[in-house]
Amino acid sequence: MRVERPRKRFSGLRARSIEPEWLDELPSGDPRAIRSRRDLQRVNGWMAHVRIIERLLETHCAAPPRSILDLGGGDGTLLLKLARRLSRRWPEVTVTVLDRQDVMEEGNGAEFRSLGWEFFRVTADALDYVGDIDSDHANVAIANLFLHHLHARQLERLFARLSEVATVFIACEPRRSALALAGSRLLWTIGCNDVSRHDAVVSVRAGFSGKELSVLWPDRRDWHLDERRAGPFTHSFVAWRARSLE
Repeated sequence: MRVERPRKRFSGLRARSIEPEWLDELPSGDPRAIRSRRDLQRVNGWMAHVRIIERLLETHCAAPPRSILDLGGGDGTLLLKLARRLSRRWPEVTVTVLDRQDVMEEGNGAEFRSLGWEFFRVTADALDYVGDIDSDHANVAIANLFLHHLHARQLERLFARLSEVATVFIACEPRRSALALAGSRLLWTIGCNDVSRHDAVVSVRAGFSGKELSVLWPDRRDWHLDERRAGPFTHSFVAWRARSLE
């Protein structure tokens, strides 16, 4: 009698696999890159990351922050959407969008200022810039679909600096799961281009599950950590100083 072995299923516990993403290698002005950045805006909306980050900010910030640093913030669209939702309750926040490519949407800076938020743009690699990050510009730091680009040692270096200058850090990343992998292969159904379709699969394989980010945070005595699934395709991580709750 033939006995079939059970098929191996994709597991969130499988080791991360980090591969180059096409968008990172294309010139910023390439039409396929421009299209892919627009696709990313739609995917962010589909994954509800603005609402997730807004809720986490309101939950873990005991008082309105002085400043917000957006790591790998791209064209600034996500942070601007947050500003539109938060600026009435949180006036006069200084925001910095840090990205290695200068792809800021025209008019975004002016709209930040119209909302009463002071805006800065930094074009640099986050790991090269990490030593210059200070509390004046990183009272709160956020990362949206950025951490999965980094290896464990790079994450440890970034987290070490953030733990010195920030009071709250929030990240929304791809969740490494069978469901997220299946979803990443269906982006053609919403009209995403080849770059976005390729990078979505790569992103999920480089994503996170369990407590993979928490174990890399350097100070687990003076910080509270919360890492979990946030929606079907998203993995969230929050670190906040214990004294920030006082």
